[in-house]
Amino acid sequence: MKKNMGSTDKIVRILIAALIIILYFTGTIGGTVAAVLLVLAGIFILTSFISFCPLYAPFGISTCRKQKT
Repeated sequence: MKKNMGSTDKIVRILIAALIIILYFTGTIGGTVAAVLLVLAGIFILTSFISFCPLYAPFGISTCRKQKT
């Protein structure tokens, strides 16, 4: 897998995931909405750690900086 996520993209995803987790544990969200958002948070964290977003690949999107050659 070729990396297609830059550092800003990863930081934003981790912050959104952290916010979802905080909202869940404080009881702000619950039920089906909480389950869906927690799955989304898990996907955000996983894709941030591997620096690859499968949804970016078919569209040729990359948030990585251009490497100097």
